[in-house]
Amino acid sequence: MAKKGFLLVFMHPPPGFEEEFNAWYDTEHIPERLAVPGFLTGLRYMHASGGTPRYLALYDLESAAVMDSPAYLRVAHGNSSPWTKRVTARARVQRFAGEQAWPGDAVTGPAARLLVLRFRNLAPEQAEAATAGLRRLHEGRAELRQLRSLVQQAGPGRCDLLGVVEAAAPLPEAVDVSAFGPAAAGLDLIASYAAF
Repeated sequence: MAKKGFLLVFMHPPPGFEEEFNAWYDTEHIPERLAVPGFLTGLRYMHASGGTPRYLALYDLESAAVMDSPAYLRVAHGNSSPWTKRVTARARVQRFAGEQAWPGDAVTGPAARLLVLRFRNLAPEQAEAATAGLRRLHEGRAELRQLRSLVQQAGPGRCDLLGVVEAAAPLPEAVDVSAFGPAAAGLDLIASYAAF
């Protein structure tokens, strides 16, 4: 089974800039990305309690290789539109891209809430422990729509892992970090997002 790729972007525009930021995202950026072959979905979310990072965009890709495709590179990085360069120069941006480690082939579906847990600089066995902990904490919950582990390489033998929990109702942000075993030390973000 070929694993799906992903692009997850946290963005936090400065006060007074959100109207332009949202207009850019909805009228230019999402449509531009979805026109790239291999982009399967592109959904936006807003922090449920107004915290930071304020906005999240999640794109499902046919594979991680889409990020290196000529079609994507024609609209990304130095080839971005003037409006994209203006907005991204003013907003704090964190990008994560890689492949879906577990279950491997799911795509983002409709959900009232997205709970995101971010683990940084993990060794392979820690990434496995993080995924196992996410499954122990969330599988079997009535609110759960689906759960995924998304992995970005972070140097030789290291990775960042994003646990994405799609739910039909809000989930608690307080979690028992002991469920993650040796990965708990890498956990640096737990945030709940609502569909934008």
